Parts: sequence; C-alpha cells; structure tokens
Amino acid sequence: MERPAWAPQGIDLNVPSVSRMYDYYLGGSHNFEIDREAARQAIAAWPGLPKIMQTNRAFMRRAIRFALGEGVTQFLDIGSGIPTFGNVHEVAQAVDPDSRVVYVDNDPVAVAHSRVVLEGDGKAAIVSADFRSPQDVLESPEVERLLDLDKPVALMLVALLHFVEDKDEPVKTIAEFGRALAPGSLLVLSHGSPEGGPKRDGGLGVQKVYSRASAPLVIRSREGVERLFDGFELIEPGLVPVPRWRPDSPPELEDAVSFCGFAGVGRKAGFAG
Repeated sequence: MERPAWAPQGIDLNVPSVSRMYDYYLGGSHNFEIDREAARQAIAAWPGLPKIMQTNRAFMRRAIRFALGEGVTQFLDIGSGIPTFGNVHEVAQAVDPDSRVVYVDNDPVAVAHSRVVLEGDGKAAIVSADFRSPQDVLESPEVERLLDLDKPVALMLVALLHFVEDKDEPVKTIAEFGRALAPGSLLVLSHGSPEGGPKRDGGLGVQKVYSRASAPLVIRSREGVERLFDGFELIEPGLVPVPRWRPDSPPELEDAVSFCGFAGVGRKAGFAG
C-alpha cells in the first residue's frame, strides 16, 4: 500500500487501527483502506456504529461543560484519537479560554495530527504514551508544563477502556492516576456495551472484527463498567446509557442503537494504598 504523505514512518499499514477506524466512523479523512474495510465490516456486524460514536462525542461535550461548571478547568484526555471537530480543548476553551488540556494517545497518526492541530496553542498539548503506563503520562513534560496536579483535573477516558483487557488491570491503572490527582478531580468515562441497545449477537461479530485490529474489543457488563469507577463517587445520574447522562434533549428521541454503552462521571473519593 502506498504511504500517504501525512502518514508517519514506522506505522504498519496492514493492520487496522482502532483510532483510525473511529476517525472513519466520525467522517474523518485520516484513515487507510485497511481501516475503512475493517470499519465497514464492524458496521455490518453492528449496524449503527457511527451513530453510537456520535452519541459518545455528544456525551463528552456535555461532560466537559459539567466539569467547567464544577470549576474544573484542567483536562487529561487519554486515548484522545485523531483530531476531529469538537475536541476537548475546543469545547473547553469556548467556555473558559484559560482551560488547559493534555491529550494522550499511542497511535502515531493521532499524535502527529494532534501536534499539527495544536501548533500555536499554548494551553493544549499531546503526549505520545499509553494508558497502561501512567508514569509515562504523569511525568511527561507536557503534563508538568500545563497541568497543576495539586488542583482538580478531569481525567477523560472516553470510549477507551473497551480496548483495554482485564489482564492489563484497568481498575488498578485508573487508581494510579486517581492517586496522583487532587481532591475534587473527576473521572469522565464511557464504555461500549451491547447491554441497553438492540439485541443482536452480544457483540460477538464486532469483537471478531476488532480481534484483527490494533486492539481487541472487550465486552463488559454494566457491573463491570461500574467497577472501573472504584475510588470515585458517581455523580447523578450515575452510570447510565450514554444518551441518558444529563441530556440536552429528550433521550427518547435518540435512535435505539445509541443506548449501546454506558457513561458516567465520578468525583475523586479515596484510594487504598
């Protein structure tokens, strides 16, 4: 496959990337045919995936506005993906121009494009790192420069953890981030799940597609997703189907497929150890 001019050297053009597939679902242009084909297969297995992604982004925007209303103006967005319209810094800075945002991703295309988008913005930056290595994130020059960890931070784990397997201990990793954050910090989290939406095959078909991508798709129950909030106190309305988290319009108007996933925001409570 011919490498586009915008594609960083060293990336494997023969393996679908979950970040670039997400970009395709949202109508972006920074993806390869291998990503588009995998995304089309995923949509065939679970029709409505693009709508699910759009609903997820709408939750993210609502959660950012909620955080700002709570006085939290610092955001650490892990698994931020390829920049598309309505990213965290755009939403936050439109409300409070002094908001500071650090993005984190391990996809070279996402990192490269984020650097281009953020060039000249002294209040936002991108870190090339992995959620599973908290110290690489927390001790990065970008975090040290932009975020004051002695003040509340919104830790954004939006549509990320269904790509983190249990063997990688996501609960333990979130706790490590949580211990580094000040009281009053927030955890903003959404997680795909076949529960709540139209009943098909429990997600097995789309799981099969993602098994050939850069990260497998992990199916968790509502209870499994709620465990990810250990150390954080869920804020009303709790952990709910994505359209039902503080909606801007009646959730009953949403397509049924939009309910395939859970979302919630938690406030730092306490961590053992």
